[in-house]
Amino acid sequence: QVQLVESGGGLVQAGGSLRLSCAPSGQTFRPYAVGWFRQAPGKERDFVAAIITGTGRTYYADSVTGRFTISRDNAKNTVFLQMNSLEPEDTAVYYCAAAARFTLPVRIISAYDYWGQGTQVTVSS
Repeated sequence: QVQLVESGGGLVQAGGSLRLSCAPSGQTFRPYAVGWFRQAPGKERDFVAAIITGTGRTYYADSVTGRFTISRDNAKNTVFLQMNSLEPEDTAVYYCAAAARFTLPVRIISAYDYWGQGTQVTVSS
């Protein structure tokens, strides 16, 4: 069973930045795609960004385009989500997800086989 470990969440003021990391724990697992989703209290889990690890192609939700950047370090088997110009509306639990093999579209929850436990991001106004 693949376990994904997220890190980098925390509390930040509006306009600030955070960088989230996602990596599989203790195994050599090379996903086809890695995505980030977020879930605010009382709301559904929404797509944030995704990356195809082989090609580097990226996808973003409209709400984060221009502020968030997803990237990967294949040597370290780690995916990052750089979040800049954070807003209180970005407050949520952020989840990393991995698709083991080719899948499309990458913006939907069912495209992913494995999920992390989530990391809290809180943006104060």
